[in-house]
Amino acid sequence: MTTGSEFGALSLVPPLIAIALAIITRRALLSLFIGIWSGGIIYSGSLGIVQTFDWIVSAIGEDVFHAQIIVFVSLLGAGIALIWRMGGSLAVANYATSRLDSHRKVGIATWLLGLVWFFDDYANTAIVGSSMKDIADETNMSREKLAYLLDSTAAPVATFGISSWVAYQISMIQTGYEAAGITDVAPSAFLTFLRSMPYNLYCLFALLMVGVIVLTRRDFGEMLDAEHRAQSTGKVNRDDAKPLQSMKDDLGDVETDSPMVRFFTVPILALVTVVAVGVAWSGYSPGASAIDMAESADFMGALVWGSFAMAASALVLSLVYDVLSIDEGMETVLDGFGIMLHAIAILVLAWSIGAVAGALETGAYVTEIAAGFITPTLLPIVILFAGGFISFSIGTSWGTMALVTPVAIPLAWEVSGGSSEMLAVATGAVFSGAIFGDHCSPISDTTVLSSTFAGADHIDHVRTQIYYALTTAALATIGYLLYGLTGLPQLVLIPVGIVLLVAVVYGFSELDARRKGLTAKPFVTRERDSLADADD
Repeated sequence: MTTGSEFGALSLVPPLIAIALAIITRRALLSLFIGIWSGGIIYSGSLGIVQTFDWIVSAIGEDVFHAQIIVFVSLLGAGIALIWRMGGSLAVANYATSRLDSHRKVGIATWLLGLVWFFDDYANTAIVGSSMKDIADETNMSREKLAYLLDSTAAPVATFGISSWVAYQISMIQTGYEAAGITDVAPSAFLTFLRSMPYNLYCLFALLMVGVIVLTRRDFGEMLDAEHRAQSTGKVNRDDAKPLQSMKDDLGDVETDSPMVRFFTVPILALVTVVAVGVAWSGYSPGASAIDMAESADFMGALVWGSFAMAASALVLSLVYDVLSIDEGMETVLDGFGIMLHAIAILVLAWSIGAVAGALETGAYVTEIAAGFITPTLLPIVILFAGGFISFSIGTSWGTMALVTPVAIPLAWEVSGGSSEMLAVATGAVFSGAIFGDHCSPISDTTVLSSTFAGADHIDHVRTQIYYALTTAALATIGYLLYGLTGLPQLVLIPVGIVLLVAVVYGFSELDARRKGLTAKPFVTRERDSLADADD
């Protein structure tokens, strides 16, 4: 069997096949499987069937983290199904409709909820998506738009808060230190992480762009088409769309004529409380600091416990209030598992193609190519796009961080002559590139979950979001270039980036609308919108 280091450019073939087929055919499962199979052929030098299913089985059973995600997503599905059947989602929609009475207010609420839930991107997407989907439908927000709001808030905000992401990022920085042999002379991994925050430009601008989009109500690219469709026809998905989740079709009608908000809030509070307590309990040790606790906490385990608490509390409520019988409740739990099967299947295949990329050393190949022409000025830009391409190809930002950080930190230390600031710049660029590629990739797990909880067609979500991801990456590139050429602090460059961001959104929306013969703000006149937005 050939060794991974000898595959060279062939290592790019499986992820590129999967991505190209997913975009062209809109069939994510088939595209992923063919990509994995092509990797099996290349890796084994034969038909590759055995190797293909070895990767798939390993993705399910040999990685505890993956197994935890499958259990977490399944239990979330059960909890969400119970909330739906009890009428919890309908009650929240009814309560909020009179308050969130315009497209803009729904967008702002989704954005702010996403910013508040910074503990974990998976839970962020699930909770905010489940809370806002019915309300978004009331204002004819396209499912593509809702999926974008979820996806472009969840992972970026998790890189700045106390989360499983931060603990993982710090561990990757330490790995980079060890690879460079600079542990004794560089600042601590935690301090480098803190200093990297202003240089995590893609994530910062992604969060700001969501805010600009919802506040200005301006769109461009295929998102403009989707919003015009939803506003003019009321079709939140296109006619031939295949949403990853449809509550009414999958779960049937609500089982009560008097839905109560507590049917929603109690299970969600159970989820939040158990996750918070679980994180603190799993990370606690006598005399440990908050940072030490965060680094050692079992975030994924806490999410599993929390999702179980959500489903269990919802089931108890359904029995106490006599909304469902025990048989109906358990049937709903199984239905909840069922609505997540498509998403889980895509996740498993996405992890499998990540294993293909690891076996063929796709990340190492791309990073080695990029390393040949790096200068201090170009370093963050090269890291951004190398990380972006790897993340786009393998569909995982965490896997990309693991591949790129051990190369990027030694490079930054070497080309800068031992600058601790350049370590922070490189770290920020690694995280930016990893999430940039993740947002563009149809095989990304977070992108899949955003489509799932928004009830959107997965490929439609990818196609509409990619315009915004590329725009944000271009602004991050300008920021890195200005820093490299001028050395100005980020406190100066970030406000410049914000001004450019607003100008770009306005400019692109106007140009694209004129080209398509549409209006830049595709909103029909509705009584409550005109009252709410009379100040426009």
